[in-house]
Amino acid sequence: MRPLDWVVLFGWLVFLVSYGLWRGRGSDTVNQFLLAGKTMPWYAMGLSIMATQASAITFISTTGQSYVDGMRFVQFYFGLPVAMVILSATAVPIFHRAKVYTAYEYLEQRFDSRTRLLVTIVFLIQRGLGAGIALSAPAIALSVILGLPFSVTILIMGCMVVLYTTMGGIKAITWADVQQMVVILGSLILALIIAVWKLPSDVSFFDAVRIAGAAGKLNVVTTHFDWNDRYNLWSGLIGGGFLALAYFGTDQSQVQRYLTGKSIAQSRLSLLFNATFKVPVQFFILFLGAIVFVFFVFERPPLLFHPVEMKRVEQQAGQTGIQDRFNQAFEERQGAARRFKDASVPEARAAALRDFQSAQKGLDSARKEALGLAHDNDTNYIFLTFVTKYLPVGVVGLVIGVIFTAAMSAISGEINSLATVTVIDIYKRHFRTDVSDRHYLIASRVATAFWGIYATVFASVVRGFGALIEAVNLVGSLFYGSMLGVFVLAFFVKRCGPKGAFVGVLAGEAAILVMTRLTSAYLWYNVVGCIVTIAVGRLVSSLTKESIQK
Repeated sequence: MRPLDWVVLFGWLVFLVSYGLWRGRGSDTVNQFLLAGKTMPWYAMGLSIMATQASAITFISTTGQSYVDGMRFVQFYFGLPVAMVILSATAVPIFHRAKVYTAYEYLEQRFDSRTRLLVTIVFLIQRGLGAGIALSAPAIALSVILGLPFSVTILIMGCMVVLYTTMGGIKAITWADVQQMVVILGSLILALIIAVWKLPSDVSFFDAVRIAGAAGKLNVVTTHFDWNDRYNLWSGLIGGGFLALAYFGTDQSQVQRYLTGKSIAQSRLSLLFNATFKVPVQFFILFLGAIVFVFFVFERPPLLFHPVEMKRVEQQAGQTGIQDRFNQAFEERQGAARRFKDASVPEARAAALRDFQSAQKGLDSARKEALGLAHDNDTNYIFLTFVTKYLPVGVVGLVIGVIFTAAMSAISGEINSLATVTVIDIYKRHFRTDVSDRHYLIASRVATAFWGIYATVFASVVRGFGALIEAVNLVGSLFYGSMLGVFVLAFFVKRCGPKGAFVGVLAGEAAILVMTRLTSAYLWYNVVGCIVTIAVGRLVSSLTKESIQK
């Protein structure tokens, strides 16, 4: 990065943290600190929810995922709009009317304290792991690209997150997310424009789309059902729908967002906003990755995008032959792409496409062999390489800054929710049940600082995640099925009691563990975990004659 890029990067960091602290002023009660006094408008909640998902992992990994595997990952989100509608009609009014700080308070109102504690522990485990990944994974990539020690990158990010989340609470986080989301969308659009602009003069935008399609990168919908295929229409609609229901309906990091709403109607609008725009935004991000692929059809890419691993591979015997085969395959692919673009008859186009696909196989083979000599996957470095090497000065600093703060945005919401659950569901419920509001406010700030420090320390010792976007969703899917199942029991199954709910959660988690041995398509974990939790909960309640609806 050049001097202007560093100025823009640090200028953006200072602005975002300062803005968050300014908007978070007045958070001097527990209600203000944890729920923003229930004053948030729908657009702020909606953009904050979207910003939490449009994290650094979205920038770094989703574009790389599209480069490597095409756009079929968008199917992961196909069930989300339906889930948002369902939650708007069910979870939002139920939680608001229950007047709770956390989703798990409602479980005690409906069942008992034991069920509440069990699900609270499940949440703290899965969200604690997620917080570490959300901070560690992008910090690894950014430290390599920026040339900073990993420990320095982690420390900067961790300190800034702890500062404005501890001082400003959920209000600071939400309003900072609004600014973040606006700049994220602007940066993505700018990156796409520059990628198209930097294509050879004889390659138009429509040529790039045709080449991306011919390369199989525009594979938006896969209708073939395969139990072991992570991303197809069915796993996205069903498994992705269950995951979205669990994430937005039971995960405190998301529930807390719409609990800050001025009214039930405002909270509903925030979810419906995401139902409308989340899939198009994700489609756009994946499309950007496909265009970056086309860019590197004409601009020679490195054998490996991870600069440190590339140096490691260069020092190993036999690497020269791999690089030569890679270069030859690149030249053949580029020539085939030009013939495909210029072909005027179907026969010539088909012949060029065969040559392109053959060359792509040779290029992929060389990359695979090089990756076998490396110690880390390079998917997470593809978009960062494009940004740092090909975007104009100043723009590089802005995009890197947005990626930097996107990681902070995701982690700030997570540690705030972890602190809320720690204070409300653990400390206030089981240790200090009747002290002043100021005491709980101080406890909330201390818990926020603790989880921020925990995430920073945990992130500093956890490394190596392959495609980040998959790692995060995999961790969530190990727990969300049983969490969703117990809330379905609470909302809709009147003849389910405390024993049934408690045993159902344990059975759901056991079923998920079994599923991990049967398939790597983790979206199905959410479906199976939920169904088993509901079935076992209802069965146990029936056998023990539980039928109390509180």
